[in-house]
Amino acid sequence: MRLVFLIPGGLALLLGLDAALLLLGVWAPLSIAQVAQLHGPLMVFGFVGTLIVLERAVAARRVWGFAAPALLGLGSLLLLSPLPDAVGKTMVLLGFCALLGVYLVIRRRSPAAAIDIQILGAVAGVTASILWLSGASISAMVPGMAAFLILTIAGERLELARISPVVDARAESLGLAASMLVVATAAIAPLWPEPGYPLLGVALALLVVWLFRYDVATRLAATTGLPRYMAICLLAGYVWLVVAAGVWVVAGEAGDGPRYDAVLHSIFLGFVMSMIMAHAPVILPAVLRKPLPYRWFLYLPVALLHLSLVVRLLGGDAWGSADAIRVGGVLNVIAVLLFAALAVTTAVMGPPASRKARGEKGPDSVRKD
Repeated sequence: MRLVFLIPGGLALLLGLDAALLLLGVWAPLSIAQVAQLHGPLMVFGFVGTLIVLERAVAARRVWGFAAPALLGLGSLLLLSPLPDAVGKTMVLLGFCALLGVYLVIRRRSPAAAIDIQILGAVAGVTASILWLSGASISAMVPGMAAFLILTIAGERLELARISPVVDARAESLGLAASMLVVATAAIAPLWPEPGYPLLGVALALLVVWLFRYDVATRLAATTGLPRYMAICLLAGYVWLVVAAGVWVVAGEAGDGPRYDAVLHSIFLGFVMSMIMAHAPVILPAVLRKPLPYRWFLYLPVALLHLSLVVRLLGGDAWGSADAIRVGGVLNVIAVLLFAALAVTTAVMGPPASRKARGEKGPDSVRKD
């Protein structure tokens, strides 16, 4: 049953990647201009938003909570239909409102700073979708879309970090304060760009410092297997957040051109997609009730993702090579598709033979919110 809610997200992913190829000026399976214009919303709301919100709906254990991922996924896809754009955009807004309801259920059951941070992320999502419905440009929505995903992930990392002895009430308060700065400056930036974007960069940098200090990933990178894989993905993602923060601090508003490309793909590919690759072996089993065992070849799309981003941002955005942007962008798409293919493959293969022999089921992936 839960798989049904992933179908719109999967379609949004494929359409979003098709749009990426069109924007790069290379061959794409669907050559439709309307698809290219919706690259950002399809990827952020339709794919990543649906995936994250579905996991939260599962944690809330409320049937009505599944309206949130359904609205986000279907709303994004309806933008490609003959219906007025306002229909799809309104559904996305309602999806974020439903997500706030899901978080309130979770918070009532177990109040924590980690949930408060995720609520701030949902508020940022509501803000971005209101801007979208009011006719704002995609670039004006970027701070809100970024804050939604960054704070959602930061809150989930704090949930996991609570088992660490270094995470106490003070650490949680610092994380919540940094998150409040991010959501506040994300709201200010589109209205007053000149001071807003540098302030957003500073707020984001402070949050990254907090993540590096308290995330258990910094200690798990020296381990082996799944913990090491997740830690490497996480730490690499944090580095890309530093890049985005630096561009905003130094260059300010990035409405188009190389700076815009660098900020967008540092956050939404370098950070967000790396987080998805990190958490897939844990989150997908909780959602689909199907094991996704760790295997060494999951590193392949991770390495390709980050190396292709270096090509795109350094060779393309920094040095001005259109070929580097095109090559890096195509490799970005291949990395995402390769990860999806390998995830399906490892799920079909099941646990390694040695684990089966011991009767193990792998890491416990069911969230206990």
